[in-house]
Amino acid sequence: MSSPLTRTLLCVLLCVSAMALTPEQDEYFQALEKINFDDVRADIKTMFVTSQSYWPADYGHYGPFFIRLAWHCSGSYRTSDGRGGCGGGRQRFDPERSWQDNTNLNQARKLLRPIKEKYGLGLSWGDLFILTGDTAIEDLGGEVLGFCAGRYDDVDGKQSEALLGPPATCDTPGDCKLPFGTTTIGLIYLNPEGPEGKPIPEESCKQIRDTFGRMSMNDTETVALIGGGHSFGKTHGACADAPGPSPKYDPQNPWAGKCGTGVGVDAWTSGFEGPWTTKPTVFDNEYFQSLVKYVWEVEKGPGGHYQWHIGNSSPPTTPYANGTGQQDLMMLTSDVSLMYDANYKPIVEQFAGDMKGFSHAFKHAWYKLTTRDVGPHTKCFGKDTPPPQPFQYPLPPSTNNINATLTTAIRNDILFRLRYANPSVLEPDYVTSGDRQGPYYGAMFMKLALQCSNTFRVTDSQGGCNGARIRFSPQADWTENTNMDKVMNILEPIKKKYGSRLTWADLIIFAAQVTLIDAGHNLHVDFCQGRTDALDGSGSENLKPRQFAFNESLAGLRYSQGLLDMSDEETVVLQAMQRSSALLNDTGLRSWTDDSSLISKEYFRVLFFNDWKEYGTGKTKQYKTVQQHGKEIFMLASDIALLEDPSLKKIVQGFALGSSEKFYTAFEKAWVKLVQSDRFFGPVDNYCRTYRPPTPQRHL
Repeated sequence: MSSPLTRTLLCVLLCVSAMALTPEQDEYFQALEKINFDDVRADIKTMFVTSQSYWPADYGHYGPFFIRLAWHCSGSYRTSDGRGGCGGGRQRFDPERSWQDNTNLNQARKLLRPIKEKYGLGLSWGDLFILTGDTAIEDLGGEVLGFCAGRYDDVDGKQSEALLGPPATCDTPGDCKLPFGTTTIGLIYLNPEGPEGKPIPEESCKQIRDTFGRMSMNDTETVALIGGGHSFGKTHGACADAPGPSPKYDPQNPWAGKCGTGVGVDAWTSGFEGPWTTKPTVFDNEYFQSLVKYVWEVEKGPGGHYQWHIGNSSPPTTPYANGTGQQDLMMLTSDVSLMYDANYKPIVEQFAGDMKGFSHAFKHAWYKLTTRDVGPHTKCFGKDTPPPQPFQYPLPPSTNNINATLTTAIRNDILFRLRYANPSVLEPDYVTSGDRQGPYYGAMFMKLALQCSNTFRVTDSQGGCNGARIRFSPQADWTENTNMDKVMNILEPIKKKYGSRLTWADLIIFAAQVTLIDAGHNLHVDFCQGRTDALDGSGSENLKPRQFAFNESLAGLRYSQGLLDMSDEETVVLQAMQRSSALLNDTGLRSWTDDSSLISKEYFRVLFFNDWKEYGTGKTKQYKTVQQHGKEIFMLASDIALLEDPSLKKIVQGFALGSSEKFYTAFEKAWVKLVQSDRFFGPVDNYCRTYRPPTPQRHL
């Protein structure tokens, strides 16, 4: 392993700083490094037992309230496109704060405000929500696996709006399909009363498996989370009058409640009423024991919803959360349904008799629930971060052994393969411009790097070329990656030559960047090394580019743009690289230009100054025009989409009429951002920025 000084010198030679932090991010991270989370936990524990009249603590402890807050903040996550989760602290804003399942959680955030104000910028709302939930579990006798800090707050709820809208809509409540993470908009998972409010356990368990599966939770994790969450607290539905207007309609006095005072014994949150266990402030496995031991019968509760009670003549009771007297236990249809499922029932029975096994399963599932949206373990901050977990798809450590001399040798080997690879492996393109006469694999090297990198999604920081999972299924099997295995075969002699010193991930990106420099145009695309190779394709299941984007539309283009976190200019300029003549020919389309450059602003001239008509009836929608001399020229629907949006069209026009230097400068910036987006170094930093040796808390 090279020394920190050597690595620093290498990065001066080989890295670029295009991924520099914004001033706001840098200020946040400096503040985060100063936070003592043990002090924060102490303040949280004091808050738990300091009941406030505006929202009295059930059973004298706010812990269950904040477990619900952390759960509902995290439970919006979905694997389909990585959206949702507690990162960004977006539950403070509409639409999330007005979701039906988040009724009265404004009071939880109000209780937390003094702690947030005390610690300031370094303690983000997202971190505070999760840390308070973790602290509640521990304070009530449970265990947590650890705490991953470093969630950076959003300034509004725009990212949450995508949970409700394009590229799909849900017109049938209770029957929302992928990419949604829930069956019912406004609920975190499903209607706990039963499908469409009907108390049918046999159907409810099917919705449970469906919606928890959309978060990639298996059956054991699902049962552990439900039982663990319902070990605490109670539901609130004091009468049938509902909670009052949401923050969307009454931001000054939201969820005021229409049952008496609206608080304490009169609280209305979900419309169900009662505790799950006789000890609502103790973490135990009584929830599972009650499901197994008792016969549960359905009834209408005081809140007007179906819920279940014990059919025995003398059921166990627990004191009211506020006031005097005893209250019967209850279950929701979704709870009872666990006993109606052939796979869930044995797990319930196991946990009913195995407290240690239940606790182990719950703490791992809880960490997954609350951390899945953060992304790889390398983004976590803090001394309490546990080792990398399977859901974080950890990569082997980087060897980082490429010095400046070796970099030059690898570059020369790549330059050789650009022109003299074996055509029996993959037929090369032929170029006739400049000094690049004859066979040339440059466009193929570029496409390999593009396909390897454009799986990245900023929503949960998954994907990207780090790991080079394009070598394995499922990525290797995607139609978009046809022939990419053959391109890697062209590069394989280089990989064999340098062995473990050169990873596939670094080689794929380096080959593209050498190609760009070789193409001329005064590009300065440096190589930032240090990527490592995954051992298999795990983690790629939901990363197929534009899986739900309907890319043959403007909406799809915009959706993909959001996942990649590209600006309008970056989105437009990268489209030119995808339309090199070689890449078009590779898809079976005829070239749109005689210019054999890898990248050229000529693409924008052709696109902007021609009229396009839809052509063909094949699976891939095409458009064509006829230029002078009768030459047919073709574009894809995603190209035409650039002309359908005024903002994008203006950028296309600017590149069509502007200088080549303007185009190449913009392309260089966008390309570097694309291939370095997955190089995480702590919560907001990037390895390809100026190198900093890890501190004990920055990167574990």
